[in-house]
Amino acid sequence: MKDEKATKQKLLMAAKSEFMEKGYTKASLRSICRQAGVTTGALYFFFQDKEDLFASLVEQPVRQLMELMMSHYEEESDERELQKVCSMDFEEDFSEMAQIVHYMYQYYDEFLMVLTKAQGSRFENFVDQSVDITEKHYRMIADRLSQMMQKPRLEDDIVHWVSHTQINAFVHVLTHETSEEKAMVYMKTVVKFLISGWLAILGILDENNGK
Repeated sequence: MKDEKATKQKLLMAAKSEFMEKGYTKASLRSICRQAGVTTGALYFFFQDKEDLFASLVEQPVRQLMELMMSHYEEESDERELQKVCSMDFEEDFSEMAQIVHYMYQYYDEFLMVLTKAQGSRFENFVDQSVDITEKHYRMIADRLSQMMQKPRLEDDIVHWVSHTQINAFVHVLTHETSEEKAMVYMKTVVKFLISGWLAILGILDENNGK
C-alpha cells in the first residue's frame, strides 16, 4: 500500500513536470513513466489515460475554485451587498476576491497548467466557461441594479465585455505575476476599476458624485 502511494506520487510529479514543459497535447506518457522510473503498466494501474492523469492534477483545484466563485456570486446577489456596491464599498468586495486570488496561488502550477497547457484536454475551455458563469451572474446583477436605481437596462454585449474583463484580469495576473503579494495589489486596483466601471455605465457614479 505504501509502495503504491509512493509510485502514484512519483507519476503525478513526473506528469506535472511533463505537462508544464510540453503542454497536454505534446506530453508523452512514456516520458512521464521514464521520469518516474516506472513501467507504462504501472501508470495504467492508477490512471485510465493521459486525460485522467491530467485531471488528477487539476480537477480538484478547478472544482474548488468554481465553488468559491459561485459562493462569492451568491453573496454578491444579496440585497444588502447590492446597496454596498452602490455606495462604492471597495474593501469588502476586495476581501472576498482576495480569497479567490489566495486559493489560485496555493495551486499556482495547477492553474497555470489549466490556463496555458490544457489545449487538447477537456479543461481547455476553462476560461470561456468561467466567463459564461460570470456573465449570467452579472446579467442578473445589472438588471437588479437598473431596477433599483431606475436606470435603462444594459445591453448584453456590455455585460459580456465586463464579465470577460473580470475573468481576464485573473488570467493576466496569474500568467504574469508569480508573487501572490504583488497579485493582491494588482487585483485591488482591478476591483476599484470594475466597481467604478459598473456604476459609471449604469449612471450611478455620477449621482454619487452629485452630478
